[in-house]
This record gives sequence, C-alpha cells and structure tokens, in this order.
Amino acid sequence: MSARTKLIEYYYWNRSLASSPLLTLGPPHYKFISVIEQRKNRRFELRLPFELVQDGLPEQTQGQTLNLSSSGVLFTATTPLQIGRSIEYQISLPKMPGSTVDVRLRCVGKVLRSEPESSFAATLERYEFIRG
Repeated sequence: MSARTKLIEYYYWNRSLASSPLLTLGPPHYKFISVIEQRKNRRFELRLPFELVQDGLPEQTQGQTLNLSSSGVLFTATTPLQIGRSIEYQISLPKMPGSTVDVRLRCVGKVLRSEPESSFAATLERYEFIRG
C-alpha cells in the first residue's frame, strides 16, 4: 500500500467519524473538501416573475426567483427587505401552450437572510394556486 493510499483511507476513515468535517488535507498537491448540505428539500433553478403582496394587493416590490423548493425561495427584489419580516408573495408560473389563463402561486413566509446583489431567502410556509 502506498503512502498516498494510506492518506486517502485515513481521509475516508476520518470523514466517517468526524461530526462535520469541512477540510481535510492530504498530500501537498491534494485537497479533500467535504461540504455539508443542510437543505432538506431539493432546489430547482427557476427564473420566474416575483412580487410582494400586502393586504391582497401587489406592492411596488418586484423581482424574480433564482431557485425554489417546497420549503423556501431565493429571489431578487427591487427594494431591501428586513430579515425576520413576514411576507406574502406571488410567483407567476409559465403558461401552458395554448392556455390563456394566468396561474400564480400565492405564498406566505418569512425573510431568512439577504445575500449580495439584492437577493433574499424566504420560507414557504403556506401556499395556494390562483387562476386568472
């Protein structure tokens, strides 16, 4: 067994026993990086029109989704949003070919974090489909 094989075996042994390894170094020309994924639901890269809603009427804040899962959304917005704020928002879904009916996903959630370039993450706690 070579020295390289021993280091790789150690890495895998160490990785399985460590509670949350972020970086384990091998030979000088190798870096083994282990990233821990904390999301519970699969995210879908979707660019869809997004708007905040207040008292059932659209606000001036609009943007687009960057990704979407069954528990949350990452979106851009034209105005800053406060972390912790409860929000109601609508996501416009693409029309089916030959359809004349608009379908939107109306959601309620809370802003979790802000990211560079005016993007925000929010939970998706409740939702309903709106036609028309």
